[in-house]
Amino acid sequence: MKFPASVLASVFLFVAETTWALYLSSTYSSGGDRMWQALTLLFSLMPCALVQLTLVFVHRDLSRDRPLVLLLHLLQLGPLFRCFEAFCIYCQSNHNEEPYVSITKKRQIPKNGLSEEIEKEVGQAEGKLFTHRSAFSRASVIQAFLGSAPQLTLQLYISVLQQQVTLGRGFLMTLSLLSIVYGALRCNILAIKIKYDEYEVKVKPLAYVCIFLWRSFEIATRVIVLVLFTSIMKTWVVVVILVNFFSFFLYPWILFWCSGSPFPENIEKALSRVGTAIVLGFLTLLYAGINMFCWSAVQLKINNPDLISKSQNWYRLLVYYMTRFIENAILLLLWYLFKTDIYMYVCAPLLILQLLVGYCTAVLFMLVFYQFFHPCKKLFSSSVSESFQTWLGCFCWACRRQKSCESGKADLTSCRDQDETPSTSKISPDPPQMSANNLCSV
Repeated sequence: MKFPASVLASVFLFVAETTWALYLSSTYSSGGDRMWQALTLLFSLMPCALVQLTLVFVHRDLSRDRPLVLLLHLLQLGPLFRCFEAFCIYCQSNHNEEPYVSITKKRQIPKNGLSEEIEKEVGQAEGKLFTHRSAFSRASVIQAFLGSAPQLTLQLYISVLQQQVTLGRGFLMTLSLLSIVYGALRCNILAIKIKYDEYEVKVKPLAYVCIFLWRSFEIATRVIVLVLFTSIMKTWVVVVILVNFFSFFLYPWILFWCSGSPFPENIEKALSRVGTAIVLGFLTLLYAGINMFCWSAVQLKINNPDLISKSQNWYRLLVYYMTRFIENAILLLLWYLFKTDIYMYVCAPLLILQLLVGYCTAVLFMLVFYQFFHPCKKLFSSSVSESFQTWLGCFCWACRRQKSCESGKADLTSCRDQDETPSTSKISPDPPQMSANNLCSV
């Protein structure tokens, strides 16, 4: 049985960020910054409540007689209790032999074109520990993009306005960035396991490192771009955020309405139609929050029983990163044109170049991950390099066709000019004079 390291990491980031945010809000209160205090508390306590609800929902505690557990969740101590429970299960599993086990069948990743199906015995303790890991993975994603991402943006904005980074604020920003990157990493792993549920997926350490670098560059550059633009155009940034948010929030619902599928009823048996609508609304809210800052790695599909599209769509990935790069470049250009005196000692062109190169570095690490370190790369219909070669071939073919069309038009124009030249020479009075001169010269 695997050591529950992911549970420990999730709880550590949750407790550390929440504790330090409460401390920083008290410093804002003592300094008289009531607005910064309120926003810091909001982005700290709101994800706490959502994490408690997520853990209760995944473990289905509402349908079980566990009043003490519900009380601990109301006191915001649910993650600590769940972590303690997970480690108790892990420690007891090494000493007790379970009489009841279930058998699961998984297929191995194909090797040399062959894929074998293997059977694995799963005991009750391992099943409970799997539930804990799944719950904390989802809680980490919620904590990251509905709490840590707004918190990091807020604290960096305050630092830009005050032109200083205090020790407390810097430590909170570091924790928030780690929480976002870890949440994005868990989102990648969840997407892989959901898409390839019938296969035994093993993620190598180098894959984790590659995802960590990819997400770190992507999220850091995105947050800095938003903060720079906010510092000079506070009104227009609201428009940018709302357009981004509602585009990703409404996109899954538009696809669902266009498909003509009935309203999904099989998400959770205990939920009513209203409860299902609330859960779907929260999922689309989380989906929009993730795509505001980075690629979500999944496509939400409401008419699918798993709510996730299992197809690997390289075109959607390409469109997302090209659009996001163009948006970041436009926001940086506007910041450069309208920057204020607080950026007097900042080399603006160098900063813009660093941010754009940083975003391209994130894309590079993403391509390296999908090309070399993705655990299920052998199941892809086409690899990243093959898709790139196909796109490059199509681009070159389009360029050749355009050049051939332009050369054809040029040849046609020259032919028309040659056809028109004799007809004009017949009506011109100059040829007789020229012929007379030639006769005289003879």
